[in-house]
Amino acid sequence: MADLDDIREGKDFGLDRPADLQGFFLKGAANHDWGLKNRLSRIFNPKTGRTVMLAFDHGYFQGPATGLERIDLSILPLCDYADVLMCTRGVLRATVPPSNTKPVALRCSGGNSILSELSNETIAVDIEDAIRLGVCAMAAQVYIGAEFEHKSITNVVKLIDTGTRYGIPTLAVTGVGKDMARDAKYFGLATRIAAELGAHYVKTYFVEEGFEKVAAGCPVPLVIAGGKKLPERDALEMAYKAIDQGAAGVDMGRNIFQSDAPVAMIQAVAKVVHDLEKPDQAYQYYLDLKAAQG
Repeated sequence: MADLDDIREGKDFGLDRPADLQGFFLKGAANHDWGLKNRLSRIFNPKTGRTVMLAFDHGYFQGPATGLERIDLSILPLCDYADVLMCTRGVLRATVPPSNTKPVALRCSGGNSILSELSNETIAVDIEDAIRLGVCAMAAQVYIGAEFEHKSITNVVKLIDTGTRYGIPTLAVTGVGKDMARDAKYFGLATRIAAELGAHYVKTYFVEEGFEKVAAGCPVPLVIAGGKKLPERDALEMAYKAIDQGAAGVDMGRNIFQSDAPVAMIQAVAKVVHDLEKPDQAYQYYLDLKAAQG
């Protein structure tokens, strides 16, 4: 076992050499079973290896946040343009039509709120219910360095074990509290721990300095969180930089559903993610769609 007083920061991330995909299009997924790889192939577009996830699971701890007061009015018009829907089972059953064929990443952690310690979560969905809902992934927060770090890691491990048994991937989401670091060193640590535990892909934050090392040091795909609402041009640039530096997609919420033109914005984000459109061109595409939509 490594000696804790001789831990050295990694140096060779092989940024000039792509990862060996071993015959499957998705990083780190070559040796999974057929069903699990099939679900991953629905989450990530096999032609590009990337994904645009639409996150609207915020209400599980925030309540009716701005833009999510009425899911049926704000989110359903966006679903056709997303690759994946990320939501809770309550909203899925109550609001999303069963005729929806978009893959679902199901929020499976809960038990906290904005009024309490965010890292104090539990598994809030039984595997049998995830199977009943036909989801393509199960998601839980992992809070590295937080008060309930061990509990959150245990939650993710339980999802990985039960999900793998039934061919359902686990998405580990790197949660950060208000007093936690938000730099490449922290996210490199958190994403690598999640992957080492067996998470099939990881959601994290983009950072301006060193993100390419975070992506290279994680042996499974990374998708970036949109985070707080940014001006549309800035959000598109963040997405472009993340993809350019190794991310396999985005999981955006507020930067889409709080946009002045959400339908135009999600299409512009898809242009960046799947077509590698530069930020200026993607922003102009957004403006053109916005004008056309009135």
